[in-house]
Amino acid sequence: MAFNELRAISTFVKAAELGSLRQAASAQAITPQAASQALGQLEAHLGVRLFHRTTRSLSLTEEGAQFLRSVQPGLSTLQRALHGARRGREDIAGLLRIVAPRSIMLEVLWPVLEEFCRRHPLVEPDIQMDDRIGNWVEDRVDVGFRAGVPPEGGVVSRRLMPLQLVVCASPAYIAAHGAPATIDDLASHRCSGFRHAGTGKAMPWEFRVGEDIVARNIASSFLSNDVDLEARAVVAGQAIGQLVGVTAAPLVRTGLLVPLLTAHVADHLGLHVYYGSRHSQPSRVRAFIDLAVERLVGNRQFVLQPHELAPAVDGGKATGTAKALHGGG
Repeated sequence: MAFNELRAISTFVKAAELGSLRQAASAQAITPQAASQALGQLEAHLGVRLFHRTTRSLSLTEEGAQFLRSVQPGLSTLQRALHGARRGREDIAGLLRIVAPRSIMLEVLWPVLEEFCRRHPLVEPDIQMDDRIGNWVEDRVDVGFRAGVPPEGGVVSRRLMPLQLVVCASPAYIAAHGAPATIDDLASHRCSGFRHAGTGKAMPWEFRVGEDIVARNIASSFLSNDVDLEARAVVAGQAIGQLVGVTAAPLVRTGLLVPLLTAHVADHLGLHVYYGSRHSQPSRVRAFIDLAVERLVGNRQFVLQPHELAPAVDGGKATGTAKALHGGG
């Protein structure tokens, strides 16, 4: 139809309730001319007159009274639904569906989510720990997080922090096997690997070499599809590993791991938050995104600083100099 049916029916009902088309127009914040036009279009569409109209009075016809009885219940239900939707957008309450990788949720996002739940106890989190980006519309996801490159597929995304790729080994491994001085030296060491969920193959290690990011296929002596298990193997001295900074940073700071080849730490990947639209978000979604941005952007807790990437190894042993770390590759 060429006219707004809902507006026309609302105008008709309001005019019947108030007994005046001019008052109905005022109540709906439209002009009397627009109200008269909407009513005329509705009558033309229905093929009946709904009001007896004079310059001074307005009264329902028989058909108008019957139509009013028919549409009033449905219009009231619709108006309640609209009011409820607006209130749901304004209230920080209700279901909040979040998808995130397991390691990122446990290490990085849990403190944010826990604080958010304390602030807003009426929110009901529904968490799916998954590194994929599915159909966020069908999955009804409110907020997603992804480690790596920015997500695609019609979603809005923002980078929250860099994700460093840090080659690490335990002091015990270095004492027993020495430390690689160059990227090529890794070929003579036991190294861990992370299995790609899609291909089933070990993912290549990535290094910064000058201004470039270079990928190398590193033979794996310990292969896993779980970040935490790989980190445990590296801490136990089973292998040298290339770990994400989120995992590596606390282990380096407590002395459980030593960063190696630090001239080649890559930070081209990132942690991204993504969501469906910048507009028309419920308040609970907007508030959670805002808190995640506030707590994570610029947060150094999960990023090793330059002075932390100058550890002590010398001659393959943990000592007081970093000269063995900066070989080329």
